Amino acid sequence: MAGKVYFVGAGPGSTDYLTLRGRDLLATAEVLAYDALADDRLLDFVPPTCQRLDVGKRGGRVSPSQAEIDRLLVEYCGRGKRVVRLKGGDPFVFGRCTSEIAALEAAGYAYEVVPGISAALAAPLLAGIPLTDATLGRTFAVASGHDPDSLDWEALGRIDTLIILMGGRNLETICDRLVRCGRSPQTPIAIVKWAGRPEQTVWRGTLETIVDRVAGEKLSPTVMAIGEVAKLNLLVS
Repeated sequence: MAGKVYFVGAGPGSTDYLTLRGRDLLATAEVLAYDALADDRLLDFVPPTCQRLDVGKRGGRVSPSQAEIDRLLVEYCGRGKRVVRLKGGDPFVFGRCTSEIAALEAAGYAYEVVPGISAALAAPLLAGIPLTDATLGRTFAVASGHDPDSLDWEALGRIDTLIILMGGRNLETICDRLVRCGRSPQTPIAIVKWAGRPEQTVWRGTLETIVDRVAGEKLSPTVMAIGEVAKLNLLVS
């Protein structure tokens, strides 16, 4: 009898942001396939007998291909195992779940998606920045900054607030593209690193000044908030 795969969002930062449903599934997992996690203590929730598969993609290290990850999920599910596929944030916000689910569907195997709190939503708030404001920003969009050339900057430039994940290496390009498409160089920007962790760090500036302000810093993992709301600094406990 085939098992089942659970796609679980780990949330941002510490274990505090894991959902109760996610925690319960980790506690009963027979196989855990996990990405690079913001908090390795998440692994403490799984039973000692659980088989752990580190399938995270990390720069500069040999990592399993997506095809290999797909194959592993199908293989262990076919053995009747209760498999938890643990992903940082939310599984469907740049989580690359589509290929894995397609492989399971092709094999006729069951799966369930368990939402997580995305860093795109949580990181700005943890830095005291609301995603929307009745005066400063009524709309927001989330984008990956991994490949700036693939984005429609003219369209993004018209959005009040931009939240950009995985853009640390392309910060200068991102700022330049937004200014070119009409955003003021004085547009506020905040960069949040390790959101939700004790070592959380926030840099603030403008599209014109932020590159110099973070010179020499390693901007991973970070979330960028760009727009007038980024000048706010609400008290967040």
